[in-house]
Amino acid sequence: MARLNVNPTRMELTRLKTRLRTARRGHKLLKDKRDELMKQFLDIMRKNRVLREAVEERIMRVHGAFTVASALMSPELLEQALLHPKQSVTLEIGRRNIMSVNVPVYTYKTRNDDKADIYPYGYLQTSGELDDALTALSEVFRELLELAQIEKSMQLLAQEIEKTRRRVNALEYVMIPQLEETIRYITMKLDENERGNLTRLMKVKDMMLAQAGYGAE
Repeated sequence: MARLNVNPTRMELTRLKTRLRTARRGHKLLKDKRDELMKQFLDIMRKNRVLREAVEERIMRVHGAFTVASALMSPELLEQALLHPKQSVTLEIGRRNIMSVNVPVYTYKTRNDDKADIYPYGYLQTSGELDDALTALSEVFRELLELAQIEKSMQLLAQEIEKTRRRVNALEYVMIPQLEETIRYITMKLDENERGNLTRLMKVKDMMLAQAGYGAE
């Protein structure tokens, strides 16, 4: 692992040790965050799988009812029956926080609360299968919104997991080893300098003792 290009001084050694402690704390926090994000992601993924199967089953039921209605009614009559919807929907988008990730919360309101008030046509010239199709579509609408909310949450969590994983790896395999290697290098250099200084001092002492001995003679 390549070390950092720094001067081997005691001040630099102290600064790098502080950075190393901070990097290790950050690494632990990011690993904990990554693990919790993965737990949240897996919980949502399991819920998504169950809900998606239920929605697909309901959608197939809606499709089947519309297919039968289309076979029993003329295309013109079917288009006229559905031309002017009776209900209107307002969608509100909120946010909730999961481990610093803002995921969407979808809430919708209909023009009125009467669930039976969804048929924009009279019953005389339409088939009962069209009623069944609209009823089933109305019931699955809330689950479709919930499925969209869950899948968007999964997408955002997956992005945050990947970003956190990259940060953990950068600290674990790049920054922390670089700091450790640089600290070892500076420590070694300082020890060498200290030994060199000690050797020079011993030589100076020997020279001074020699001079003192020569002068005494």
